[in-house]
Amino acid sequence: MSKVMIIEDDEILNGGLCYNLQKREITPIPAYTLEEAEKLLTEEHFDLVILDVNLPDGDGFWFAKERVVPSGVPFLFLTARDLDDEIIGGYHLGADDYITKPFRIRIVMEKIQAVLRRCAGKGETCRYSCGNLEADFEKRIVKKNGEILPLTPTEFDLLKLLIQNSGRILTKEVLLEHVWDSKGNYVNEHTLSLNISRLRSKIGGEADCIQTVYGMGYRWVHPEGDAL
Repeated sequence: MSKVMIIEDDEILNGGLCYNLQKREITPIPAYTLEEAEKLLTEEHFDLVILDVNLPDGDGFWFAKERVVPSGVPFLFLTARDLDDEIIGGYHLGADDYITKPFRIRIVMEKIQAVLRRCAGKGETCRYSCGNLEADFEKRIVKKNGEILPLTPTEFDLLKLLIQNSGRILTKEVLLEHVWDSKGNYVNEHTLSLNISRLRSKIGGEADCIQTVYGMGYRWVHPEGDAL
């Protein structure tokens, strides 16, 4: 049974979403603050996160960028923030959907189920295979044709982040922040481009899986990739 965290401070709305998810045999876990959501995210596995943008203790965009994207859990926004720039910004963060209030509950349920079907199992990915490429994220080993690739720690972190967010556009800012800035190493886009180039060279035939989205960033795209 799929498990979905709903980060929404409106108790009536949160309760209504939980009720409708339960009717569809989906387990809902409510959270009313970002502090509560962060605790849940570290303690439990979720198949999807639904979050508002305006929350009592912070901003949902920030939480998505800093906490949800690195976790690899699919997410969608459900918010009254409906300016074009905000909606586009939400998708640029990697959201699977951006739903504005007011909304029709049946439509929202269909959208949630569509995301769950599309992303089934991604949040649990510890190992990954794609063509002749195999990755074990727990052991931090990547193999090509059975041979271990000599990836640097940075190249491995880049590959892992891209694969665990397969299909999503990861902006240059997100990659820089989560691969370098989190370690206190502040670098520029040239360093990112150089590491992407080296990573592509090392993984060989699967290099096309790293798609450049001009003006935005990169994403991992390969329909034959499988979580093991």
